[in-house]
Amino acid sequence: MTTTTLAGAGAGAGSLRTDVDKDTGVAVLTLHRPERHNAIDVRTADELSATWRRYRFDDTVRAVVVTGAGAKAFCTGIDRDADVPQPASPYTIDDPLIAIGPKANDLWKPVIAAVNGMACGGAFYLIGESEFVVADEHATFFDPHTTYGMVSAYETIHMAQRMPFGEVARMALMGTAERVSARRAYETGLVSELTPSGGAVAAAVRAAEVIASYPTEAVQGTVRAVWSAKEAARTQALAHAPHLIALGNLPRDRQAELFTHRRSGDFRTR
Repeated sequence: MTTTTLAGAGAGAGSLRTDVDKDTGVAVLTLHRPERHNAIDVRTADELSATWRRYRFDDTVRAVVVTGAGAKAFCTGIDRDADVPQPASPYTIDDPLIAIGPKANDLWKPVIAAVNGMACGGAFYLIGESEFVVADEHATFFDPHTTYGMVSAYETIHMAQRMPFGEVARMALMGTAERVSARRAYETGLVSELTPSGGAVAAAVRAAEVIASYPTEAVQGTVRAVWSAKEAARTQALAHAPHLIALGNLPRDRQAELFTHRRSGDFRTR
């Protein structure tokens, strides 16, 4: 039996869809803003964090698939129209995406990312905290930060845990000029399985159902063991991220100017 809820009732509702199959123990968590390429605003970020934390206490959920609505995008990071007030102090930055992933919310149930279409920028907070990634063959991955005068810090740190150094550096430094194809992502280890277009969610659910059928204590212990292999280095690196962003980001009005004058479609895929 499957239960479905749509978070954020009321005006602008529908930013996050959750489907839980209590028979299999698999939840499918869908970013539901296809008209915005599933970009994340402040409310969606809060809903993601609350959902991960709710799953910590929900014993009917033993594995999770996270994906995006529609075929164009998994997630394109922070919504450029989101209003994110910042403290006056130069020593602090409020990042609305910092707690959108499962590990940031102390959830150690296995999470599989099903990538359909574009995954860029802040999408790597979600991909980086998933156990593995299944992607449609038309999916692409890129990091636009440097193009618009922003430091790619959290994103590159997350990706450095699962991609070769040179591939992470190239993706981050090339910005919007280059997109990594699903095939290339598979070759470099970011993606564990390629599917025909439209098949990523079903393939991820099949894998999640297998994992959810095993004793949950053993599964969660294994998740913790895998993450412990790189956790110390990852934690130390993430601690540097806000300082690098504070030093390297252009003023917001200058970022907006660069974003407004971007050239649509001026990129290549490899």
